[in-house]
Parts: sequence; structure tokens; C-alpha cells
Amino acid sequence: MSDLKFSVSGESTSDTKFEGNTRQFTVTVDEPEALGGTDDFPNPVEYILAGFAGCVNVVGHVVAKELGFTLNGLKIEVDGELNPNRFLGTSKDQRAGFKSIKLNLIPETDASIETLVKWLEIVEDRCPVKDNLQNSTPVSIAVEKEYNLS
Repeated sequence: MSDLKFSVSGESTSDTKFEGNTRQFTVTVDEPEALGGTDDFPNPVEYILAGFAGCVNVVGHVVAKELGFTLNGLKIEVDGELNPNRFLGTSKDQRAGFKSIKLNLIPETDASIETLVKWLEIVEDRCPVKDNLQNSTPVSIAVEKEYNLS
């Protein structure tokens, strides 16, 4: 299969809200009240955690089928810790991103622990979101000025 391209485009609707569109979906990002938002939607780092959980879910089911066992259910708990001081501009002592992320999988299955260990190893290796969180990905950011020519 050739490379796939995913994209989101949208605009700021307030100091803390962003409304983006991807395929046929609208995604709204907000901040909690403690960070100046209205707390109407998840914030950007919560979307990262949800994306990680969602990706592990998809890869986990694919790999379970490949290994020949059934997941009757899969609970996923994920949390991350970050210090907001750099984001807020009050300190440069720590990085802006997560200090750590922990993901816990609770599968409902008859598979043996040995099979689940192998399953987890493969899921970790093949999850694109984990790869992006754990490894450096080239990122470029640009700014364009819109001019009113009327």
C-alpha cells in the first residue's frame, strides 16, 4: 500500500478554541477553564492521548486476529503528565510536552499470558501514534500573511 495523507484544516474561533475539519468530521479543541478556555471540548493534549488509545485499539484488534485469538472487550486507560510553565511562558526549565505517558490495556480474552505478551510487543511496534510520540518526526511550521487587496 502506498503512503496515506491525513490532514486537518480549520480556524480559531476564540483565544482557546479551534474548529478543524478532517474528511467529513468537525473536530473542536478547547482548553479547561483553569487555562482560560470554556471547557466545552477536550484540549490538544487530551486529543493526543485519545488518539494514542484509539490507535492502540485498532492495532490491538488487527494483531489479535493475526495471532488467532478474540478480544471480547478491551479497556484502555491512558494518562500523561506535563508541566504547563513553558506553554504559559513562565519558565523554560522543562519541556512543553508530556514528561511521560502511561497506557494500560485490560483485554477481555481467553488468550494465554504468553500470547498477550507477544500481542503487546507487536502492538507497540506497529502503532503509528506510539511511533510518533516516541520518535522524532520532522515537523515544519510556516506562517502566511493574508492581504486584503480591495
